[in-house]
Amino acid sequence: MRLTTKGRYAVTAMLDLALHESYGPVNLMDISKRQGISLAYLEQLFLRLRKGGLIASSRGPGGGYRLQQSRSDISVADVIRVVDEQVDATRCGGNQNCQADERCLTHDLWEDLSTHITDFLSAVSLSDLVQRRSVKQVSARQDHVLVRM
Repeated sequence: MRLTTKGRYAVTAMLDLALHESYGPVNLMDISKRQGISLAYLEQLFLRLRKGGLIASSRGPGGGYRLQQSRSDISVADVIRVVDEQVDATRCGGNQNCQADERCLTHDLWEDLSTHITDFLSAVSLSDLVQRRSVKQVSARQDHVLVRM
């Protein structure tokens, strides 16, 4: 499966944004500190997320980012798709040239797995994740650490 750091960081940053949206626009530096993701990398991701219509930005003092849609309308699959990631368990990228430029014996199995993973991630919204007790606990710990900095 090819879910890289880019996809994982994008989902993490979007979840952080969803958790903190009630306080107004969220500063990238705060996300960077809470999640341990470099600011430069977040800037690249947020450019894609903004172009993809998932977030909006505001400039000036008190500026930052906010979700463009309700967190219940943004799925994990949406975030991954917008940053140009694919969930693909095949070795061939779905081209059916897995073995000596031909379809391999297990191509359908890996293609079906990719479909199941995509369906699962499409069914999980940012709102679903925000409601998880473990997410709330980790977020509270991260907020506490950020306040002490």
